[in-house]
Amino acid sequence: MEVLCNDCPADGVGIYNPGFWGMNIEDGKTYNLVFYVKSPETADLRVSLTSPDGLQNLASINITVSGTSNWIKMEHKLVAEGTNRTSRLQITTNKKGVIWFDQISLMPADTYRGHGFRTDLISMLLDLKPRFLRFPGGCFVEGEWLRNAFRWRESIGPWEERPGHFGDVWHYWTDDGLGYYEYLQLSEDLGAAPVWVFNNGISHHDEVDTAVIAPFVKDVLDSLEFAKGSANSTWGSVRAAMGHPEPFPLKYVAIGNEDCWKKHYRGNYLKFYNAIREAYPDIQMISNCDGSSRRLDHPADLFDFHVYTDSRTLFSMRNTFDRTSRDGPKAFVSEYAVWQHDAGKGSLLASLAEAAFLTGLERNSDIVQMASYAPLFVNSNDRKWNPDAIVFDTWQHYGTPSYWMQTLFRESSGAMVHPVAINSRYSGSLAASAITWQDSGNNSFLRVKIVNFGWHTVIVRISTIGLQASVNALGSTATVLTSGNVMDENSFSHPKKVVPVKRQLRNAAESMQVRLAPHSLTSFDLALAQSKLVTLAEKNDEYLRSEI
Repeated sequence: MEVLCNDCPADGVGIYNPGFWGMNIEDGKTYNLVFYVKSPETADLRVSLTSPDGLQNLASINITVSGTSNWIKMEHKLVAEGTNRTSRLQITTNKKGVIWFDQISLMPADTYRGHGFRTDLISMLLDLKPRFLRFPGGCFVEGEWLRNAFRWRESIGPWEERPGHFGDVWHYWTDDGLGYYEYLQLSEDLGAAPVWVFNNGISHHDEVDTAVIAPFVKDVLDSLEFAKGSANSTWGSVRAAMGHPEPFPLKYVAIGNEDCWKKHYRGNYLKFYNAIREAYPDIQMISNCDGSSRRLDHPADLFDFHVYTDSRTLFSMRNTFDRTSRDGPKAFVSEYAVWQHDAGKGSLLASLAEAAFLTGLERNSDIVQMASYAPLFVNSNDRKWNPDAIVFDTWQHYGTPSYWMQTLFRESSGAMVHPVAINSRYSGSLAASAITWQDSGNNSFLRVKIVNFGWHTVIVRISTIGLQASVNALGSTATVLTSGNVMDENSFSHPKKVVPVKRQLRNAAESMQVRLAPHSLTSFDLALAQSKLVTLAEKNDEYLRSEI
């Protein structure tokens, strides 16, 4: 910053940065300021948080920089005395001279567990009860060109020493402050298993020949040592120096992303597969090739399955895994969503088609091991992809109907799935699944989820056959996700327009008549006598069937 005025204005002159579409500064909260500075002569600086026009001052501190040719690290706290959702950070002086700055950072002090994430957004994730976190993404891993692919080595260590890179798929620069280590740490904070997706020498437009892929393989082995190695190992010691001496429980890796049809994928895949299997026999490896309709021609623990389509097509795919071979690797449905014309910015219709698809995954959970909606987050100011599960800006957020739909499936992991038979003249527009699960108080429930994808109200009778536990009306509920229009969406102004609504069931029984609203997802939780349910779980020759 070169200051030219001899007689500068009283408020000084300088530089400012509005962050991403403004910074949310809130009254009474503390913000941590870190930056590097040097100046040939002593300089007096004023660092402030202001409104976007600079007229409202929210916080200020005065800093004196001694004349030096060496970089000085400055760390200060700013406490806001006012709120502005689109603030800026500015640095001013009223003395002529040259001042050098580098790596200026302003972060809220109250991030989740002090690890940099907004607590309100992490709360949205925790409410989904995630069992795994796939990172750092799909196409982001590949890059349009390999020169812009994600490099894990350059995303670790002190944040101010990370070079950052241009994410050419989504067209933004990232400083990689959210790097490989932070993703592993976030997985741990969420209580979720990390799933590390790495580049296998292939981008959207260029590839590394299998004959010279060895350096890429070595790079991935080093990344695994960083995550899983002891604190005395070469890369494990780097992790320990960052504050995590204990290894991360990294169990899953995906070898590339959507690369199956690429020329060198199978050759490269086998190089990675064999090297990882030898060094880390416990790691589960995920192939990019789809094994849902035919067996893979290469070894894998899981195969990756992606589907983005319109609502009607996804609804029709609810039985996709009924015919999948049970002898091959299991399925990882890591990206699914309705995203075409009928998706809007996250419509009810899209969420219902996705729910129907999920009932099929749940019914086939012997072959489908994991599933995740994608993408997870979007900043409303930069919709490079649409729709997404959680929408946010500098200070607020909301879940789309697709997000709320997933909350009705969050107890599915670890539950017991039961076969379902549908006998109805509307069966072509219905999808269903059934599980038994226990809440945190060890209360047992039979959950029957039914999607009515049609325009008609459907009256059906739910009958359970072979049920060893009696249904108790006390504690039984019905939760419905629906709205007045299939294209209804949530928004900042109406964040709860389409959300699940729960009510008590007064006449819950082993056989009961229920009403399914048009275009709805209904989840029936029927309270069960726990002692009798244990008997069911212990008898391998008796099964529960829910018939609609």
